Amino acid sequence: MSASVLLAVVVLYFALLLAVAWWTSRRADNDSFFIGNRNSHWALVAFGMIGTSLSGVTFISVPGSVGSGAFSYFQIMLGQVAGYAVVAFVLLPLYYRLQLASIYRYLGERLGLAAHRTGAGFFILSRTLGATARLYLVVRILQDLVLAQFGMPFWLSALLVLVMILLYTLEGGVKTIVWTDTLQTTGMLGGLVICVIFLLHALGLDLGSGWQAMRAAGLAEVFVTDPMSASHWGKQFLAGAAIAIAMTGLDQEMMQKNISVKRLADAQKNMMVMAAIMTVVVLLFLFLGGLLSLYAAQQGITAHGDRLFPAVVMEHLPAWVQLIFVVALISALFPSADGAITALTSSTCIDLIGLQQRQDWDEARKRRVRKTVHLGYAVLFLLLTLGFRWLDDPSMVNLILKLAGYTYGPLLGLFAFGILTRRRLRAGVLPWIALAAPALCWVVDAHQATFFGDYRMGLELLLVNAALTFGGLWAGSRPPAAYPQAKAA
Repeated sequence: MSASVLLAVVVLYFALLLAVAWWTSRRADNDSFFIGNRNSHWALVAFGMIGTSLSGVTFISVPGSVGSGAFSYFQIMLGQVAGYAVVAFVLLPLYYRLQLASIYRYLGERLGLAAHRTGAGFFILSRTLGATARLYLVVRILQDLVLAQFGMPFWLSALLVLVMILLYTLEGGVKTIVWTDTLQTTGMLGGLVICVIFLLHALGLDLGSGWQAMRAAGLAEVFVTDPMSASHWGKQFLAGAAIAIAMTGLDQEMMQKNISVKRLADAQKNMMVMAAIMTVVVLLFLFLGGLLSLYAAQQGITAHGDRLFPAVVMEHLPAWVQLIFVVALISALFPSADGAITALTSSTCIDLIGLQQRQDWDEARKRRVRKTVHLGYAVLFLLLTLGFRWLDDPSMVNLILKLAGYTYGPLLGLFAFGILTRRRLRAGVLPWIALAAPALCWVVDAHQATFFGDYRMGLELLLVNAALTFGGLWAGSRPPAAYPQAKAA
């Protein structure tokens, strides 16, 4: 299919997003931007959050990982289901009881202003790095497939994508994203199902015989039982639970959608319905990865990892499948960046600037500040996307999970300390602990052979980081009777 046709599809899809944004952002105010006026429908939120959780990294990297890791990624997904239950029945009741616009305000009320800002700071760091890594992956593929054909450099492609995202998120925020994420999730999952059906047909298989062919090729193994391996099932399960709690339950981007639902019971339904659908969807992505590996072996295709799926579709499949792939790809692209920029803007305005507490600012000034912050994050996203272009890691899903181990660990330890203990922190200790824990983890990770011999630590790095943070906070605190009530943020 010609690059002109594919570009026209991208433009039409964006026009549809703009129409949805215009419809949802009418009479929108700051409350609409930050928490959707607490009037979002739980089913829309649940379905849209699937697209945000999966993103372009899952769409490209998870199928690409099957060739080297079989179905072992599903071990993480099983742990995530347990983690989503913790989010639904431990964290959400806490957030609703306190009526939070930013979940990090809990840390301020429990542990003081330093904890509030530290939590928000680690979220901002985590989400900025994770979202730009996801954005880079999909922009790179769009660049290779479409935009490079028009002589467009990568930096300009990334800039145009970010301008498009700004145009439909600048006014409506969460109120708009709840709807656009639903549209985008539909496009991504529709493309996934069609690609699976076509590849089964191309290989002359059905679901049952496809599964048997994958098992015969050694592509369908789920559980890794070697205790020395970084992918051991127990480590992956615990890491998956910790990732779900940290990257969903302690993440403002994900939770601002949840708390935009009016009732707690509906928000809990949202989480558990999302967990069930996500389990099926991840299995389908892995099944697609197995089919791609079988097809590549049959056709002599040498591409692997993140490059396998695009190579199979764009070089070997019919034009109509290529069109569906591009629609699904851009459907996966936008949720990885639009919600992130909106959540980062919300956290910066609420947690760092204190926009909601500025009684001396009128609504117009608050709107101007919010838009300035929004634009600032778009510029930062552009710079970091160019940085990932320079790095060009062959498997972005592994890189993102690695980054999460360092940046979400202190956040997980901080929330765990606040919820599980009643102790009070000594003044000034928190920043040092929050920086020391990931630094120690980096040292341990860099010298695993020295410390552990043949044992290899994988995604449990997140749990180690959280435990170090928790231990440091315990050592730097006293029972509540020893201190006055911490000043709320």
